[in-house]
Amino acid sequence: MKTQISKEFSVTAQGQEAEAILRSCVHCGFCTATCPTYQELCDERDGPRGRIYLIKQLLEGDEVTEKTRTHLDRCLTCRSCETTCPSGVQYGRLVDIGRGVLEKKLPRSKRQQLVRWGLRQVLPHSNRFAPLLKVGQWVKPILPAALGNKIPAQQASSPWPAASHPRKMIALQGCAQPAATPNTLAATARVLDRLGISLLTAPESGCCGAVSYHLAAHDEGLDFMRKNIDAWWPAIEAGAEAVVVTASGCGAMVQEYGQLLRDDPQYADKAARVSELFRDISEVLANEDISVLGLDGNAQRIAVHCPCTLQHALKQSDTVQNILTAAGFELTRTRDNHLCCGSAGTYSILQPELSQKLLTNKLKALTVDAPEVIVTANIGCQLHLQSRSEQPVQHWIELLDR
Repeated sequence: MKTQISKEFSVTAQGQEAEAILRSCVHCGFCTATCPTYQELCDERDGPRGRIYLIKQLLEGDEVTEKTRTHLDRCLTCRSCETTCPSGVQYGRLVDIGRGVLEKKLPRSKRQQLVRWGLRQVLPHSNRFAPLLKVGQWVKPILPAALGNKIPAQQASSPWPAASHPRKMIALQGCAQPAATPNTLAATARVLDRLGISLLTAPESGCCGAVSYHLAAHDEGLDFMRKNIDAWWPAIEAGAEAVVVTASGCGAMVQEYGQLLRDDPQYADKAARVSELFRDISEVLANEDISVLGLDGNAQRIAVHCPCTLQHALKQSDTVQNILTAAGFELTRTRDNHLCCGSAGTYSILQPELSQKLLTNKLKALTVDAPEVIVTANIGCQLHLQSRSEQPVQHWIELLDR
């Protein structure tokens, strides 16, 4: 694609990066066939090709309006288009840059700013999110069903293994997951313990930075990344062989620490090392002998939901299915696995109508073969699916923990 980036952006590192991404797009349109919002709305501007052109206009200095924002806001950043694209366009990175520029060039209304500020003040901070979630769980019985269904039932913390092994890995604790589904990380620690691996935690670590970064608060997101690197670094220096993430949405962010902090003289090398050590828990188990777990599946029929971040960002579309099949579980058929469930971080809050349509589609696709349980690999997807699913929804690692 031919570009004429304005001097305002062409002299910046982000502008040059965006221009290189724009130039790699050949406008073939393959991406529209797998874009959830284009499939739902049938508007070129609500597909990757149209949004790429809108970002091009923005960076070339053309006038932008609220319509531009509307179409960029509707993007899930599911990155299904990246999997489809024959030219390797890094669309997810481009839309992050475009949204950041648009936020400065065309300020939002006070109301929109307040909502996004509020999300950034609560969701990434587990010490704030946890007590608010607990209040929500207390009053859930008296709330309208539409609201109450969004609040997960309280889950008791389960025991952490006491054994210490020579092999050690360090975990991202995250922000929402410890409060909403504390059993996920504990189950992961128990499974790894049976494989002869100790899972370490760093209390100072927290949000991966995705909430802020994807809401165009880039500097704030980078600060969360630096905080995690500082928290993990002693364990990395002591020989931890991996940074393990149990939420694929967070994993997609940690994978990019090296790229996003490459121009930070104090953190560039450390960030690159963290990204190098990053592993989704499915990647860890795919390289271990899980036969020592002594599993033979169970009688339940399991539907596997593969989050967009796991299949499109981390390129692990079949890993969970392969692990569960090898462990003897019966997996049911599903459809349209490439399409987003509508969770997408804060998307389900900021774009509720479209998010609910996508959720309806996804639940139909997951239950076509009458499963008894749905499993997924991302806390956001888990809570979103659980809000309307008739089947229990859990993290897939809990199956191996049994």
